[in-house]
Amino acid sequence: MNKKQATIEHPQFPWDHPRFRSWIAVARACQLMQQTLTRRLAELDIKPPHLDILINLYRFDGISQQELARKLLVGRSNMSMLLPQLEKRGLIERRGDDKDKRVLRLSLTADGRLLTEQAMEIQTAVIDKSLESEPIEECLMVAQSMERLIQRLLKDEADLG
Repeated sequence: MNKKQATIEHPQFPWDHPRFRSWIAVARACQLMQQTLTRRLAELDIKPPHLDILINLYRFDGISQQELARKLLVGRSNMSMLLPQLEKRGLIERRGDDKDKRVLRLSLTADGRLLTEQAMEIQTAVIDKSLESEPIEECLMVAQSMERLIQRLLKDEADLG
């Protein structure tokens, strides 16, 4: 076994490990994409966490606050900070559930729907420009790999909780 094979099979440092390298690359790409998206969304006066909420309400009208927090993998405290900001701007509305008064349902207002569509155009343009030189097949492979990872991590989290 030569030195290169030994390094791959038994890396001396974490950054020599192929899986570590892959993880760091994904994390850094995500961080840089978030920074770019933050700059581009500033013209709409929203940040990526707001966009995550708005897109989910666009897709799942009437979702409960609890369901939304679960989809976004955030705690109730994050929701309780972000939702009032969006509500104050007239982008979302919260209303009680007909069957369970303890549950609040969330919906976009007409202004919220329009802003979300504008923000999704910006987000899509950022993604398209960033990945335009990557073959679609490779993009799909990365997506499938990350989706499997998400499922494993969610399962591990559920097993611990």
